Amino acid sequence: MRKTILSTIKRVVIKIGSGVISGDDGLDIPVLASIAGEICELQKRGYEIVVVSSGAVAAGKGDLGISGRPQTIPLKQASAAIGQSRLMNAYKSAMLPCGGKVAQVLLTRDDLANRRRYLNARNTLMTLLEFGVVPIINENDTVVVDEIRFGDNDNLSAMVAPLVEASLLVILSDVDGLFESDPRLHPDANLIPVVEKITEGIEMIAGETVNSLGTGGMATKIKAARRAALSGVGTIIVNGRTPRILARLFNGEEVGTYFLPERDRMAAKKHWIAFTKKPRGKLFLDEGARRALTEKGKSLLPSGIKGVEGGFERGDAVRLCDLEGVEFAKGVIDYALPELLRIMGKKSSEIEAILGYKYGDEVVHRNNLVLKK
Repeated sequence: MRKTILSTIKRVVIKIGSGVISGDDGLDIPVLASIAGEICELQKRGYEIVVVSSGAVAAGKGDLGISGRPQTIPLKQASAAIGQSRLMNAYKSAMLPCGGKVAQVLLTRDDLANRRRYLNARNTLMTLLEFGVVPIINENDTVVVDEIRFGDNDNLSAMVAPLVEASLLVILSDVDGLFESDPRLHPDANLIPVVEKITEGIEMIAGETVNSLGTGGMATKIKAARRAALSGVGTIIVNGRTPRILARLFNGEEVGTYFLPERDRMAAKKHWIAFTKKPRGKLFLDEGARRALTEKGKSLLPSGIKGVEGGFERGDAVRLCDLEGVEFAKGVIDYALPELLRIMGKKSSEIEAILGYKYGDEVVHRNNLVLKK
C-alpha cells in the first residue's frame, strides 16, 4: 500500500523533533547530517521537501548554562536566539556536500492567522521550492508569546502542510509510531501500522507524554495528524533516530504509523479558519440559529445572537456556541464588537438604520464558517 501511495506524492513536509536531532548537550550533528543527506536524496528522486525543524532552543541553551528545558519564556527566547543560527548552519553544512540549498523561515501564529501574511508566506515558500531550495521552518521563539505561539512544531507542521499544498506529512519522532500502549512502559506493545480515522479511542491511546527537550508527546502528533487529515493530507509517524528511515519509508517499507487523509477534504480557506486563525471571542446563539447553521447550511444573522464574550474586530475569528456555552462552530465575523452589541437580536433589515451603514446581512457568512467535528 505504501508504494502505491508514495508513487502519487510530489511535495512532502517533514517535521523533525528536538528529541531526534538534539540531546542534553545540544544538537546531535551526526543524526542531523544523516537526515539532511536523505532529504537531498529525496530531492534528487523528484520530491519537493519542506522541513519544519525544532532544535534551536536545544542548540543555544548550553551557552546560558541551562540543563533540561528552559523554564521561562525569556530563557527560551534567549536560547533560541543563540541556537537558531547554529541550527541553520548545521543544515547548510550537512546539505552542502550533496548540492542542497536551504532557507530559514521563522513564523509566528500571527503570520498565518492574518490572511494576507498567510498568502505572502505561501508565495515565499512556493518560490523557494520552485528554485529547488529546502525551506527550514521553525517557530520564531525569539519573539513569540503565549498569545501568538503555535504551541509545538507538530501543530505548526500540520498548518504548513496545507499552506504549501503538500500531499504527505512525515513526523520524525523518537518512537517508532503509535502503539497500542506506551512502549516505554510496555515493551511488548504492538505498533499500529495504519489508522483509518482518528477517533477518541486513538486519542486516548496517545495519552500525554513530554520529554525534557520537546514541547509535545504523541498526543500532539495525533492532533497534528487529525488536522492534516482534514485538509486531505496523510501523516506518517516514524522514528527519526532509526538509520536511513526516510529512505526506507520512501522505498515503500511499512514503517511507522500511517494516518489516512479524510476523503472529504476541507477547503483550504476553511482549514485556515478552523485551525490557524485564533478566535478572539464567543457568540452565544439561540436554538433556531444553531440549527440553521448546523442542519440547514445557513449563514449567521444578527437575530439569533443572544450574548457575546471577549473583544474582537471585523475579520477576527470567533467561537459560535449554544446558550449553554458548548462550541459547535468557528467563523470569521463581519462586525466588530461595538457594532455587534448594537445589532444583535435585530433583523438584518434593521442593520443600516441602526449603524448608518451595512457590511452585509450576515454576521458570519457561511463561506467563512466551519462546523466543529
